[in-house]
Amino acid sequence: MTEPNTYEEEPWEKISELTKSKDPSELQIFLDDLPLGEAAHVFSHLKKEEVLEVFDMLGPELSADLIEQLPEIQVAGIMDGLSPDKAASIVDQMPSDSQADLLGDLSKEHTEAILEKMDEEEAEHARSLMEYEEHSAGGLMIKEYLSYPVNLKVNDVFEDLRENDEEYSDYDVQYTYITDLEGKLIGVLRLRDLILSKKNQSVENIIIHNPLSIGVQTPLDELVAFFDGHNFIGVPVVDENQKLVGVVRRSAVEEASEEFATEQFLKVSGVVGGEELRSMPVGIRSYRRLSWLSVNIILNIVAASIIAFYQDTLEAVIVLAVFLPIISDMSGCSGNQAVAVSIRELTMNLVKPYEFMRVLLKELSVGLINGLVLGLLLGTVCFIWKGNVYLGLVVGGALALNTIVAVCIGGTIPLVLKRFGFDPALASGPILTTVTDMCGFLMVLGFANAFLSKLV
Repeated sequence: MTEPNTYEEEPWEKISELTKSKDPSELQIFLDDLPLGEAAHVFSHLKKEEVLEVFDMLGPELSADLIEQLPEIQVAGIMDGLSPDKAASIVDQMPSDSQADLLGDLSKEHTEAILEKMDEEEAEHARSLMEYEEHSAGGLMIKEYLSYPVNLKVNDVFEDLRENDEEYSDYDVQYTYITDLEGKLIGVLRLRDLILSKKNQSVENIIIHNPLSIGVQTPLDELVAFFDGHNFIGVPVVDENQKLVGVVRRSAVEEASEEFATEQFLKVSGVVGGEELRSMPVGIRSYRRLSWLSVNIILNIVAASIIAFYQDTLEAVIVLAVFLPIISDMSGCSGNQAVAVSIRELTMNLVKPYEFMRVLLKELSVGLINGLVLGLLLGTVCFIWKGNVYLGLVVGGALALNTIVAVCIGGTIPLVLKRFGFDPALASGPILTTVTDMCGFLMVLGFANAFLSKLV
């Protein structure tokens, strides 16, 4: 008699056992029982050969369902290890937007090899979607939607639904789209209206005319704004000739927005080259971090040279060493706030790279207020601690001025970098840190040197 599973072993250990037993049914049952969202965690603990064995044991449809639960970067690593035949059979079972996203993450050679093995129609859809920007309506739309020409009757639509019920079973069908004979979108037909209408009635008489739609090149920020303003599950996508080419779902836009925010955060944090997982090769992970850190250390050495230049002043007033990191850190925080706002506004097309003076003046007003408040607070603390008003003026004045400099630079440097073709999310941080450190050290030690007789 088989003993009941006590669940004392970790799930990835259980999967390793199941892959060795070569029992796909037991493996599928176990994967189905995993809590929602747990698959990514479990697969991060498996060796690559064990992961590939799992996908070898599962059929294409089950593999596609499993892939939908995993992060794109994790899926890309799995697909790289599968043969084009096996990968193509899995990709064929995925929604068209997921196909394009996945194939876009693979090498060009592997992508072409997979496309050659895919169903011809599926491959054509994937190729067309891959031509669009990833975070645009074209890159996010799906091809699995229902559309009919305007000259049909209600019964014609019902007949098509019956004849293709198996194909349409995976579609999220709540609306059908009606086009003219040239393929231009002219209306939306709700299934409720279709069901309640007479069979010989023309669909033109029961559609919602002139429906809202979006252009195929619409960027992500405009898509987010659209769904914020409309309680729609999806919206039809049209090309420059107003021909219906796809449908963008609200869920796809929300997911893309989260992914974009994550990418920006990683860049600002100094992770170059996109996402990083600890299951990736150590060499790649090290390179992605060092390519940013190596530049940053050089810039920090430049900033530290200011301290070396004023070494005698620092030795004479050693208490300044306590306040140097405070001034540097507080100014850096203020500058990073301005960087975040500028990058966000650039992303949302609320500001253009050439609007340098507009952004500078906006940040200058904030910098003046915040600089005076922070400088007064730190200067007061310094005076209470040491009882020297000049020391308080030196420290507080340096923080006030450096805060103004930091927010002005933080607000404008992303615009300058964007205008010259550099990635503002990646380059703004090191530049801001270096400038605020240099200016902060220079102001504190320069002011101290000027009032040295009052400080010692």
